[in-house]
Amino acid sequence: MPQVLTLSEVEALTKSGQTIPADAMLTPSARDFVNERTRYAGRAASNGTASHAAPARNGSAPKAPSIPDYEFKWTPGTDPKTPAEIERFFNSPAIQVLKQRMCDMGSRLWTRDYTDGNGGNITIRVGDNLALCTPTLICKGFMKPEDMCLVDLDGNQLAGTRVRTSEAKTHFGIMKRQPAAKACVHAHPPHATAFAIANAEIPSCLIPEAEVFLGKIGVAKYQTPGTAANADEVGEVGRDHQAVLMQNHGVIVWGKDVEDAYWKMENIDSYCRTVWIAAGLGTGLHRFSTEHLKDLINLRQKLGMPDPRASLKECELCDTTDFRPGAVCDAPTAPRDAAPNAEVEALVQKLTDEITRKLTGA
Repeated sequence: MPQVLTLSEVEALTKSGQTIPADAMLTPSARDFVNERTRYAGRAASNGTASHAAPARNGSAPKAPSIPDYEFKWTPGTDPKTPAEIERFFNSPAIQVLKQRMCDMGSRLWTRDYTDGNGGNITIRVGDNLALCTPTLICKGFMKPEDMCLVDLDGNQLAGTRVRTSEAKTHFGIMKRQPAAKACVHAHPPHATAFAIANAEIPSCLIPEAEVFLGKIGVAKYQTPGTAANADEVGEVGRDHQAVLMQNHGVIVWGKDVEDAYWKMENIDSYCRTVWIAAGLGTGLHRFSTEHLKDLINLRQKLGMPDPRASLKECELCDTTDFRPGAVCDAPTAPRDAAPNAEVEALVQKLTDEITRKLTGA
């Protein structure tokens, strides 16, 4: 097993002038620290200021602006094998960070009403054939790191005291087919799930952010949750779509890390809610052009997100089906100058005469 080094341990090695072992596994914060030092050293060397670079107050290089990278990376072929190795890996500092992050994402799902009861589940891939997953029958708003499970990609549980979620195989249906899928989140956000049960296609070419961060939204046909058939169906659709509507069920999204995947859950529900509100205004939906969509697809690819639409012709990009709001009421109005109905008029007159006759005794 490789040695796991935390930020404080890496800082201590750096301050003492020692080299970080090449095969050491770094926690995300420790990796950020090393990357920042590397970038700083490169800039200092290129502009000739290396000898004048002022150390920070703690002796490390000053921090440069950066984007945090929460993706868990491992060396292929190094999965722990023995029970002792697995247990040590499962309780290592790097994995503890991921467990806490899963709890945080669960709390955010529950707070936003994306899950109810024991609904929803979260997975993070941590090896060639390893993944962390949430347990079954647990509220996502109140999970603790010690509740998490370690399983292989066939769903066999390797560590953890609680039973894994029954839908883990659905997540792995995607991970096995799409290597870029390092984390999956499944939930039942109300607005997106409404589209899934109404069999309503989510229209495209409406909001730029959705095209960049969600891409084309896929639809997986209904299969019984937790079954191999569902894993195959969702896996096939999820291979080319980072956000998938599961008919009569909910939504599953994937990303390079669990925060990335969670963001897509927020993105898709917000998008569906906005489309629903806009459609109700009754003025139709204005779509931007396929030329503009092509620009957004290029931007999505520059951000490192795959998009199978890149190979399509412009005329094939925006869906052409008209999205219809849930209720359209066109009540017919009678013309104001409509001629009286002769039969009705005769019947009314007959009834009037009969009532008059009885009242007057005629």
